[in-house]
Amino acid sequence: MDFNFTEEQGMVRDGLSRLVREQYGFEERRKAIASAEGWRPEIWAQLAELGILGMPFSEADGGFGGGAVDAMVIMEEFGKGLVVEPFIPTVVCAGGFLKHAGTAAQKEEHIGAIVSGSAVFAFAYAEPRGRYDYADLETTAKKDGAGYVLNGHKAVVIGAPWASHLVVTARTGGERRDRSGVSVFVLAKDTPGVTTRDYVTVDGRRASEVYFENVSVGAEALIGAEGEGLALIETVTDEAIAALCAEACGAMKVAHAMTVEYSRQRKQFGVPIGSFQVLQHRMVDMYTAYEQAVSLTYLATLRLGSDERTRKLAVSAAKVGVGQAARLIGQEAVQIHGGNGVTDEYAIGHYFKRLTIFDSEFGNVDHHLKRHVALS
Repeated sequence: MDFNFTEEQGMVRDGLSRLVREQYGFEERRKAIASAEGWRPEIWAQLAELGILGMPFSEADGGFGGGAVDAMVIMEEFGKGLVVEPFIPTVVCAGGFLKHAGTAAQKEEHIGAIVSGSAVFAFAYAEPRGRYDYADLETTAKKDGAGYVLNGHKAVVIGAPWASHLVVTARTGGERRDRSGVSVFVLAKDTPGVTTRDYVTVDGRRASEVYFENVSVGAEALIGAEGEGLALIETVTDEAIAALCAEACGAMKVAHAMTVEYSRQRKQFGVPIGSFQVLQHRMVDMYTAYEQAVSLTYLATLRLGSDERTRKLAVSAAKVGVGQAARLIGQEAVQIHGGNGVTDEYAIGHYFKRLTIFDSEFGNVDHHLKRHVALS
């Protein structure tokens, strides 16, 4: 298996690494997440200008001919800088739905806007009682002439406060938890009847509770076939999980490096704490977990184009392995930093919070362990 990156992917990695290093320092990020906006739209515009937002799309869809590996390279660099801008909700999720099942008109309208940075999307799929079951939906979309009327409540919709558009899952038929009867819609967030309650998440991002009350949309809002959206949702969320794992790998790499450096500087009993063998062993364990997480992420990314069972096995294995590594590295990093590790002024605490929240997105370790066992 070829693990070498292309020359173009290397250039993307170098360019993003430079951008994050020069314009996304810890203090700049800290000011941004504490601001009223919670992000930096000028960074989003810069990413569009550099072609980052169009990188994973094919040239036929108006992008630059990339794919999942390109998204992995991008997300790893974002993870190193704890970038909060909504690349996964907009490019990976919304872009994924449009790429796999969008009509020509939907692709022309929305993918072009994603690539140019003029549209920001959020993926509204989770519900208060749904846990990680994408089919457990109480949000409904009932037929109304040629269109639909949406009613329901979506929880913890990451990036929704910044979004101009929403991708929404809703039940158009069947009973709660049925695999059939699930559909996917795309609509503008300012559509009458859509309201939000915005808040800051533990890791500094922004999310919303999104409510739909008699929201009328036309037939052109439906992505894919009516009632047959679950397989599409699983495909797109598996792609999102692979990208998320790459982000976690980037964050883990920096957290480990910061911990090693701190152990060289911090002294106890007149010597650096890194000279204590017990701490050396713990930092070696952190590095080993990171390397295993990277391998699982590469495998999951390369298997996204495989048959459904192979893809799901690789993605669930990655979500379990990366989740366990993120927990180990985040907790060890904070413990070795001591009291400094839990202060807002030190970067390591922010990496810990991001790595902790990683486990809850698109299914935690327990959920994906069960899915992997069921498929084995």
